[in-house]
Amino acid sequence: MTATPRRRQASRPSLSRERVLEGAVRVADERGVASVSMRKVAEELGVEAMSLYHHVANKDEILDGIVDRVFAEIELPRDETDWKAAMRRRASSARAALLRHTWALGLMDSRRTPGPATLTHHDWMIGRLRGAGFSLAGTAQAVSTLDGYVYGFVLQESNLPFRTPEELKDVAAAMVDAFPAEGYPHLTEMIQAHALSPGYAYADEFLPGLDLILDGLETLRDAPDEPRRP
Repeated sequence: MTATPRRRQASRPSLSRERVLEGAVRVADERGVASVSMRKVAEELGVEAMSLYHHVANKDEILDGIVDRVFAEIELPRDETDWKAAMRRRASSARAALLRHTWALGLMDSRRTPGPATLTHHDWMIGRLRGAGFSLAGTAQAVSTLDGYVYGFVLQESNLPFRTPEELKDVAAAMVDAFPAEGYPHLTEMIQAHALSPGYAYADEFLPGLDLILDGLETLRDAPDEPRRP
């Protein structure tokens, strides 16, 4: 009787720091960043938790690494001569990256040990704005304003109680039906005449709002420098 050959185990790629971080990103994407731990990442990779310590020191290093990976996904246009066009592309790319990894919203600027992609990203933004004529104080204001807009928009966008036009109609109809007669005329008008208009998508609000900010920052760039108040 011929012995049945032993089934060979599928070979896995050798463990590396990059593989550990890839696994951690998957855990965060699927279960939230609170679920990222040495044990959960090891389970995702199909290895023992102790084997991760050959590549990362602890959970903090994993968090530093996965935040850096999100920054690495953001486009930093180097072919744009116009600073507003460059910042527009960068902001749109940042929004897309954060929508893929919404868990990163609270971590993007919280890490004490930023990685190379994070540092490159910040250096590019500062350099691009300084090259466009912004003062140091104006550059700091511009970076804060742009990031606040992108992070805030993604936070709101990712937490809306609808995803499709059909779901929006259901949510809006339920809200309007719950309003007392003539109780909230301006809100009712906004819902019925704007949010429920054909082809409306909340995401379409992003670029017009961004352009308003960029136009406002241009006036900041052109304003004479004044001493900063303490």
